[in-house]
Amino acid sequence: MKPLTVAILAGGLATRLQPDTYAVPKSLLPVAGRPFLHWQLQLLARQGIEHVVLCIGHLGEQIQRSVGDGCALGLSVDYSHDGAGSHDGAGSHDGAGLLGTGGALRRALPLLGPSFFVLYGDSYLPCSFADVQSAWQHAGAHGLLTVCPNESGPEPSNVLLQEGRVAVYDKWTAQPGMRHIDYGLAILSARALLDRPDGLAFDLADLYRELALRGELAAFEMQQRYFEIGSRPGLAATERWLSGGMSQ
Repeated sequence: MKPLTVAILAGGLATRLQPDTYAVPKSLLPVAGRPFLHWQLQLLARQGIEHVVLCIGHLGEQIQRSVGDGCALGLSVDYSHDGAGSHDGAGSHDGAGLLGTGGALRRALPLLGPSFFVLYGDSYLPCSFADVQSAWQHAGAHGLLTVCPNESGPEPSNVLLQEGRVAVYDKWTAQPGMRHIDYGLAILSARALLDRPDGLAFDLADLYRELALRGELAAFEMQQRYFEIGSRPGLAATERWLSGGMSQ
C-alpha cells in the first residue's frame, strides 16, 4: 500500500501564540531544541510517508528556507502558497488575502493527487498512518476523520458518531450526544473539494460539517493521545513529551 501524500496546513497567523509568532511562523517555533516542523516531518518519515505538501502563508518563506526540498529529513517536500496578507513595520499581520484552511487545501490540489492525508501544522500525532489509510480504503466515503474520546478534555467535544460515521461535526457549538473530538488527522478525496473554486476562502471545518451531513465522512477512533502547539498549555506539554525522548 503506497502511502498517501500528506498536506500540512501551516499558513495561519497563530494569534493565540502572539507575540511569539509575529516574526516566526508557528511551525518553526523551537520545541525541545528544534523547530517544531522538523519534529513533525521526522515523525512522518518514520511512518513511511514519502511526499509532503506544505500549505504555507504567513511568513512562509521562512518555512521554505528551513525545510527546503525535505531531502535532509527523508522526504520529498513541495509547497503551495496561500495569500500573503499584509505586514506593517511593527510586525502585525491582518490576514488579508489568506484563504483559510479549506481554501489553502483547495489551492494545493494539483500537488496532492486523488486522495491525501490532511494534517494541521501544529499537531504531533504518534499514531499509525498506515492503519488510518487502510480504514480509508474500506470506508467508501469522500472523507475520513480521526477522532478520539473526549469525556473530560480541556476542549469541548465537536463530533457525534453513529455507526462508524461522523453524523455531526460542529467546531463551534457542542451538541447533545457529542463524546469525541477531532484528533487532527484526516483523509480527503480531491472530489470533496473540487466544487469550490480556487481562490475562495473557507474553513476546513465547514467542509467536514457538510460531508457529515451528507453521510460522506467516515470516522476512525484513536486511543493514542495527541499533542499540539496551538496553545501555550499544548506547547508546554509537547515540549515535555519531546524533551523526554518520547518522539516515536
